[in-house]
Amino acid sequence: MAIKEFPAGTQLIQSEQNLTALHVVAKGSVCATYPGGTFYLKKGDVIGVCEIFFGSHFFTYVTEETTGIASYPCTAAQLPLLMQKSVDLTNMIIASLFRQFHEIYDQYELRRFDCENFYHYLMDRYEEYKSFCVKHGITPRALPDMEDLAPLTLEEDLESWLDGYYEHLRALVTGKSSKFHKLDFLAGVIMKTDQDIHRILTICRAFYDYKAEIAHLLMNENQLDFFDLYTSLLYRIGSQDENSTTLRAAISTMMIQIEDLPSIDREMYQQRVATYLKKLETLGEHGEGENATVDDVPDVANSLNTILTYAEASSETAAAFRESVNSFAKMTDKNASDDAARKLRLTITKQFYDIYEKAFVKSVQDPSSVPKVVKMFFNFGYVDENLAGLENAAHLYRIVDKLPTDPNRSVYSIYEWFTAIYQGKKSPSRNEFDSDFPTFLREQRVTGNITVEEEARMVNDPMEQVLFEIRNMFQTVNKISFGRVLSFCPIFSEHNVLKELDSSLVSVDKVEASFKAIRDIDFSAYYRDVTYSNPDIGIGNESIGVEILPDIILMPNVGTRGIAWQEIEGRKRTTPARMMVSIFQMEDLTNILVRLTGDFRWEMCKRVQGARWNDVSEASLTSEYFDYIQFYRKNHELSTDAKDKIKLAMKKAKNSYKEMFIRDYESWILYEGVGSPRLNKVARNIIFTYCPFSKEIRQKLMANPLYKETMSRYDIKQSQKIHHFDNVFQKLKNAGTPIPEELQKQHDYLTM
Repeated sequence: MAIKEFPAGTQLIQSEQNLTALHVVAKGSVCATYPGGTFYLKKGDVIGVCEIFFGSHFFTYVTEETTGIASYPCTAAQLPLLMQKSVDLTNMIIASLFRQFHEIYDQYELRRFDCENFYHYLMDRYEEYKSFCVKHGITPRALPDMEDLAPLTLEEDLESWLDGYYEHLRALVTGKSSKFHKLDFLAGVIMKTDQDIHRILTICRAFYDYKAEIAHLLMNENQLDFFDLYTSLLYRIGSQDENSTTLRAAISTMMIQIEDLPSIDREMYQQRVATYLKKLETLGEHGEGENATVDDVPDVANSLNTILTYAEASSETAAAFRESVNSFAKMTDKNASDDAARKLRLTITKQFYDIYEKAFVKSVQDPSSVPKVVKMFFNFGYVDENLAGLENAAHLYRIVDKLPTDPNRSVYSIYEWFTAIYQGKKSPSRNEFDSDFPTFLREQRVTGNITVEEEARMVNDPMEQVLFEIRNMFQTVNKISFGRVLSFCPIFSEHNVLKELDSSLVSVDKVEASFKAIRDIDFSAYYRDVTYSNPDIGIGNESIGVEILPDIILMPNVGTRGIAWQEIEGRKRTTPARMMVSIFQMEDLTNILVRLTGDFRWEMCKRVQGARWNDVSEASLTSEYFDYIQFYRKNHELSTDAKDKIKLAMKKAKNSYKEMFIRDYESWILYEGVGSPRLNKVARNIIFTYCPFSKEIRQKLMANPLYKETMSRYDIKQSQKIHHFDNVFQKLKNAGTPIPEELQKQHDYLTM
């Protein structure tokens, strides 16, 4: 067989490429890569022998130096015939197979050990950080995702005897005994070994994904990470403190760890380190930390007393809440998970909402006389200047009368939302059992909790509607949007502030900018199909799209999550959805709204389709996606690697079809929308069909073969719809009838 030479850096094979030949490395070396791992093939090794059973490549192969390759056309079915032709080639294939197996198995063991070590490193650093804080009388800040950090667990692991089994099998097969050299036996060994190698690679991918998933705790774009915890603490205590040297050493070790993590963005890492080093120089010059007191704190002294007095809480209620807040303030670790800490947070939560209701009832009687501190209580969950920190209390005091919200632009502070319900401008949200206010009252009457007379009185009582909202949507969503359900406490506390309040404050401008960024990619995200008819001018029933953006309600907390609470109001499909985010958002707002948009698309499709939302005979986003996930194992359009990825993704999504879709939708907007493919062919086609890119993006991606076929089908369908409206318009023009604005907007929408 002729040998072909390739210069260094040549990509010989891309992963997922069909396997049509085996390639012997005649000279030089080749680097084989897969997610989270790399190994090298040298002279005598055979490319493809580990993958031939599956018919496609798991690895990407790139030459390390000038390399000679001898290729032998071959598939799994043709393998015995190829080996029959040459004993030397057969021996080379078998030897290379076992060498590659043990190389990959060694990486499996190394990565398992690495994941365990990395988990313990993170846990140790968190305990070390809290210990530093305790020494200096500082309340430790809580990282949102530490609550979910857990050791790696595998659904399926390798048998403990596997490595030894293959070591002995290698000795038997490569020995001189002829009884082990039969071709059908050797072909069987290759196929079985390929299957075990694939199992090992699947587990190695799980190791890689696990480490990448928890690596963001060290450093991430939102700066909710260990690097920020440690550097901020160092800035605060100053360079003269006895612990500053230890802190610097810990930060240096952390930087070394981060440098070795392929999942961390290099540019972000360099920028963060540069900022740290620059600030370190300044810290060295001045010595002291950032413990300066506020010279001019507004009148927030005794805030808790002001709130309790305004709410006209009973002496028993006031004393109990004051005692709970004082106990909470004295806690060294306010996120502690022991029973005492958990019970205290639950007690505070119950007391907080009780006082919140009393204060709100009084506020609507005379809105102009609500003290600023009480407004801070309503909109931020603020209760105490010391718990909040004087700097934070001062900032909240300054902004509370000029919050960057605007109900006319569908962005509400929580107090503005309750006021809108009280004034009859908005109806209460459904509760967590999907019952609206009238349904809830009817259920209460049926169960005997209220009388018929009480039901009739309460159903139109605006204050009862607000109390329903506070006791149901508000209490549930406030906890969820906070992000750390197990350590939730509704009162504003400095330890939850992980970023500057000014930069994390959600405004109507930020919300609109985020939605614009999403709609610039998925232009039809918030369009609903409605029926338009105008018999007077000969227009029967025409389906047109109407864009209705959601209401955004800001929860009074410092949080990390958002929630799409309901897709419409009542039963009318042309009403806005309701989405909630924290008023101080620690995560990226656009990313959160992308997720909520995916959630909305799924739920709105289910609403429209009704009971047939997962019936593939009636094509829709949910039915096609449900069918794709349910039967992915039998889908011939998906490679083995793609199926493995779906299996792992489903595990992460806790077997939720909706969660799977939302994650794919996030990839669609954040990556595919900017030309960086992340989805498999089937998922891409489904999402493009129902969530098409805007015209500008489609034109950019048309040359890409991944999108070309799907886009061509989309263009044909749109052309047919546009042609229909062109005919309607021509008939109206012939009759001298002006084109209705609704139809013109639909025509424009179809060309987007």
